[in-house]
Amino acid sequence: DPRTDNQALKEASYASIPVIALCDTDSPLENVDVAIPANNKGKESIALLYWLLAREVQYLRGTLPRSQAWDVMVDSFFWRDPEELMAQEEMDQGYGGDWGAQQPQQSWEGAGAGGDNWADTTAAAGGAGDASWDAPAGGADDWSAPAAGQAQGG
Repeated sequence: DPRTDNQALKEASYASIPVIALCDTDSPLENVDVAIPANNKGKESIALLYWLLAREVQYLRGTLPRSQAWDVMVDSFFWRDPEELMAQEEMDQGYGGDWGAQQPQQSWEGAGAGGDNWADTTAAAGGAGDASWDAPAGGADDWSAPAAGQAQGG
């Protein structure tokens, strides 16, 4: 990405090293000799670009004829964190149990403090169980009015 690798591009231009860059639509093209238009934000799209470039190099070298499909998977070009791979392997080994086993039935009857009577739980929680939704809200509705005890003056 020319935006993030600006220092490397500048140094390459000082040494007259040709630069080929994978450029997005918003990438600056200063000091870039060959711009390959591509999505350079996601790791999957970058992996696909590397796979396409590697396959094209094989075609140009003559080691792979264009009539033959390349049997290398795109997944081989994804970068994977080694620690993440080790954690995934440990999880795969640790969960070898039977996931399809039937779970025991649990009874939820009588669980909880209030049962079916919601009024009891509201009163127990300190709420006003008999409050009306139509009642005016507490406090002043006019925010522009001066607070109580405040003198109006100029």
